[in-house]
Amino acid sequence: MKIGFIGLGIMGKPMAKNLIKAGHELVVFDHHQENLDNVTTAGAKAAVSAAEAAAQVPLVITMLPNSPHVKTAVLGEKGILEGAKPGTILIDMSSIAPLASQELEKACAAKGVKMIDAPVSGGEPKAIDGTLAIMAGGDLKVFEEVKPVLLAMGSTAVYCGAIGAGNTTKLANQIVVGLNIAAVAEAFTLVKKAGVDPQLVFEAIRGGLAGSTVLNAKAPMMIESNFKPGFRIDLHIKDLANALDTAHGVGSPLPLTALIREMMETLHADGFGQDDHSALARYYAKVSGTKIGK
Repeated sequence: MKIGFIGLGIMGKPMAKNLIKAGHELVVFDHHQENLDNVTTAGAKAAVSAAEAAAQVPLVITMLPNSPHVKTAVLGEKGILEGAKPGTILIDMSSIAPLASQELEKACAAKGVKMIDAPVSGGEPKAIDGTLAIMAGGDLKVFEEVKPVLLAMGSTAVYCGAIGAGNTTKLANQIVVGLNIAAVAEAFTLVKKAGVDPQLVFEAIRGGLAGSTVLNAKAPMMIESNFKPGFRIDLHIKDLANALDTAHGVGSPLPLTALIREMMETLHADGFGQDDHSALARYYAKVSGTKIGK
């Protein structure tokens, strides 16, 4: 299939490359030339705007940082709706506010464009190896039509309900992930202050009830003090802000989410916003005076 792909950042680049590996023909656009060069070297064709990319394809994917970026890419000057034909499908794989997805879907429908929201979980490592978890919202028939494309980038693609349900699911995911990372950082700070080897504790508890994908992925990073971003603190702050806004709109209290967001805001203020979210260990180092890792 010929696919337009808008947004070639940390996640978008490997996702686009996996589509190429699966045999799809890509027309891509990004504001950063180095990102375009990286993906065109892998076999994609570059477009000069989102509109130009959309004009050439029956399916467009967006992978952008937040709601305003997606709105600009879809609704703005030289945006997707300027180039898309009636019947075009838009898959927004960005993590944005559910209400923004619903607003965009209405604008798309007015132009005869079908849209689903399909955010992802797994960070850069799973984007690279094509094993992202994809959660989708929108028309079920459209989801079933594009599911094979989604599975070229992920190991699972689950339909979660009407438009916006994908992003609501992603917000739930980000709450669970953020709280888990904080729990790992808190527990391993205790371990280090008590004089026990964090690596031995990791090996001891990973097979029990405390074991999790988060523990396996993030504890070794904390132990090595390796905070190279797979998913940046600043992006997690954005997701938790969207979670809190959504929760306030439906009357669902999120006291723990609010706490984790403030911890991450502290890291941002200290200059660590571009670190991996495992850098929550830095917050505990700051308040405890003890580093988990080297």
